[in-house]
Amino acid sequence: MTDAPIFIGGPDRCGKTLLAAILGSHSELAIPIVGSNLWTFFAGQYGDLSDDANLDRCLAALARYKHARFLEPDLARVRRDLRAAERTYARLFALIHEQFAERAGKPRWGDQTGLVERYADQIFAAYPRASMVHMLRDPRDRYEASLALWTHGRGRAGAAAARWRYSARLARRNAARYPDRYRVVRYEDLVRDPEGTVRGVTTFLGLSYEPTMLDMADAPTYRRKLAGGAEAPVGASLITAEHIGDYRGRIPIREQKFLELALGAEMRHLGYERDRVRLTRGDAVSFWGWTLPANAARMLAWSALEAVQHRFPRLLGRRPPRAKVVDSTPAEP
Repeated sequence: MTDAPIFIGGPDRCGKTLLAAILGSHSELAIPIVGSNLWTFFAGQYGDLSDDANLDRCLAALARYKHARFLEPDLARVRRDLRAAERTYARLFALIHEQFAERAGKPRWGDQTGLVERYADQIFAAYPRASMVHMLRDPRDRYEASLALWTHGRGRAGAAAARWRYSARLARRNAARYPDRYRVVRYEDLVRDPEGTVRGVTTFLGLSYEPTMLDMADAPTYRRKLAGGAEAPVGASLITAEHIGDYRGRIPIREQKFLELALGAEMRHLGYERDRVRLTRGDAVSFWGWTLPANAARMLAWSALEAVQHRFPRLLGRRPPRAKVVDSTPAEP
C-alpha cells in the first residue's frame, strides 16, 4: 500500500494535527505528527532533479529543514533510490515518507501539510491511488486560535480571510473534480462525534476502523499537549468540543464583522451561520472607514502573493521560516 498515500490538508488551526494523530495511530498507517511541508517549500524550487547539481542542492536544503529532519530520512539512501527511478519531486517526497513508515513498521504512509490542497492535481497525477482529507473549521474560530498562537497576527483578519477562502474554494473544486479520492471534514464534526467521523474517514480511505485510534497512542507528544503537559492514561478522552465558538468576545467585533461579510458565501456552503454582528455608531464608522478597506487590501495582497509563488516556485517559491532552518551545513548525504 506504499503507492496509496494519504494527505491531510487545510489551513492552520483547523484540526490537521488532531486527525493525523488519530489516523497515524492506525496499525497500517504512518503519519508524522509534524507537518512535513515538503510540497510547500521544495516542490519545483530546485529545477529538474535529473540534474545531479539540482538534486544535491535540494537534498542539502532538506537536511537543514527541521520538519524534514523530524522524519529522519536517510538521504544517502534517498539519493540512491531516486537515481534508480523517476527523478521527480513527488518520488523524492514519497521515498522520505516510505522510510518513515518503514521505521514505524507500517505498510502505508501519509502526510499532513497546511494547504497541501493547492497541489491536489499534481499529487493525484503522481500517486494514482492517493487520497486527500481536507480539514476546515469555522473561520472565526480558526482566526481566534491563530491569534492565540501569533499574538500580533499574520496580516490580521484580511490575510486570515484570504487564506481560509482560498482553502474553502479549493475544497469545493477538488471534491467536485475527484469525488472518490477527496473528502472534506469539518473540525466541528470531528470533535463533536469523533467515532462517527473517524469511521467515515477510514471507510473512505479503505482502512478498517480501529477504536484504539481515538487514544492516539502513536502520538504521545501530542497526547501530552492535549492533556496540558500531563501523562493522560490510555482510554482517557482527549478530544473535546469545548473550543467551538471561542471567537465570541475574543476577536475584535469589527474583525468578526469583516470575516462574516467577506466569507459569507463559503461559510453558508459549509454550514457555518453568521452572527449578523451589530456595530455601534462609532464601530460602524471605524469599520467602513478603516477595518473593511484595510483588510480587503490585505486579502488582495495575500491572494496576489499566493498566485505568484505558486506559479513561479523556482523564482519566487515559498521558503521555510528562518527559525525552522538549521544554520550549520550538513554532512554530504
